[in-house]
Amino acid sequence: MDQKALIEQFESGGAKLKAAIAGLTDDDLHAHPIPGTWSIQEIVIHLQDSDAVAIDRMKRIIAEENPLVIGYDENKYVNNLFYAEQSALDAAEQVDLSRKQFARVLRRLGESAWNRTGVHNERGKMTLLEMLGLFTKHLEHHLKFAHEKRAKLGKPL
Repeated sequence: MDQKALIEQFESGGAKLKAAIAGLTDDDLHAHPIPGTWSIQEIVIHLQDSDAVAIDRMKRIIAEENPLVIGYDENKYVNNLFYAEQSALDAAEQVDLSRKQFARVLRRLGESAWNRTGVHNERGKMTLLEMLGLFTKHLEHHLKFAHEKRAKLGKPL
């Protein structure tokens, strides 16, 4: 996929996330229709947190020389950051706005910027293009689970 198409896919992720929770009640968002997995609420807040981390990492790769980017334990975030008490609607809106805003930066980059690197403490050296691809796919990956849970709740898209 070329950079332009990847940026468009990244940017559209926020709208897809908002659509994934449209019409759901608070009970729907917090339900666990598939035992042992995250609720839709937890998925949405996780995506908000991961997008904040991802955009920070990409900004650092663009602005700094070969920065260190640190991984995090997503399950500790879910368990310790009060995901159930946060707003899924606000989180989805934030993902949408953050992606739209950062897409403006990405569209302005010259060709050489896409090969700039950062060093992830768990994954090793990554280019900006690889990082963008990773987090574009990450949202799509979790949307599949949200759609599956909606269907189990009898509220498919």
